[in-house]
Amino acid sequence: MNQTDTRKESLEYNKLQKRLRRNVGNAIIDYNMIEENDVVMACMSGGKDSFAMLDILLNLKKVAPIHFDVVAVNLDQKQPGFPEHILPAYFEKLDIPYYIVDKDTYSVVREKIPEGKTTCGLCSRLRRGTLYSFAERIGATKIALGHHMDDIVETLFLNIFHGARMKAMPPKLRSDDGRNVVIRPLAYCREKDLIEYSEHKAFPIIPCNLCGSQENLQRQAIKSMLTDWDKKEPGRVESVFKSIQNVSPSQLADRNLFDFVNLPLDREGDREEYAFSEATVSSTNIDKSMFIDVTNL
Repeated sequence: MNQTDTRKESLEYNKLQKRLRRNVGNAIIDYNMIEENDVVMACMSGGKDSFAMLDILLNLKKVAPIHFDVVAVNLDQKQPGFPEHILPAYFEKLDIPYYIVDKDTYSVVREKIPEGKTTCGLCSRLRRGTLYSFAERIGATKIALGHHMDDIVETLFLNIFHGARMKAMPPKLRSDDGRNVVIRPLAYCREKDLIEYSEHKAFPIIPCNLCGSQENLQRQAIKSMLTDWDKKEPGRVESVFKSIQNVSPSQLADRNLFDFVNLPLDREGDREEYAFSEATVSSTNIDKSMFIDVTNL
């Protein structure tokens, strides 16, 4: 690689780094994700997203106008073949506080779920319960997950297509019992940027071997759909994400969100002009006495 190519690559990397940090910073501000003296538990799976999230949070910690701490936590679910040494070695190299939490959820799921059935629901509940309780145990005030914009949009369509629910992943979530707050600092970041960033940073990524459950197969199909959209219509994924930030309950059909039953007609007083010109009636077989004024119909 010649000097010109090297300079160009360096410039592109700097732009990428600034874009990701800006996106994370904006998400944190927009949703008040991190506050003064927070202890942020960064959940580390060993994938590109969690590595990128940790890296960006640690850099933001240095320049943020508030003080907060970051603790890296990996939940070792005892999946066969998981390289247990990689994450501790990485955390030690960074010289940051970390915990490796052992919980054999893998065996529990295999025992409870029949072969061929989706394991995602039970696996998620076990993982969530373990992380929630551990966050309380170490005094963490925020639980940071590495879900990005693509994950959120994929989840939206997964729920629409297979769950008949308009539901995604919120950038910030309080647990049902109110004892924990989950944040997703990468909510404004695209996966393709995180892939490129991870390649530049050479994170020691642990390969993700999908369990082959039905939900993961469905998610892969949706991911393929979004990838195809991205090629044909760049910016469509961002538009879908913005739509879940700009919801109009009266334009949907959820009776719990909007009172469609009680919509009284109110024609008292003067009305504002409509956006189109008034029409005139050229022909009708309706008795004019039925109307107050048919000339302006």
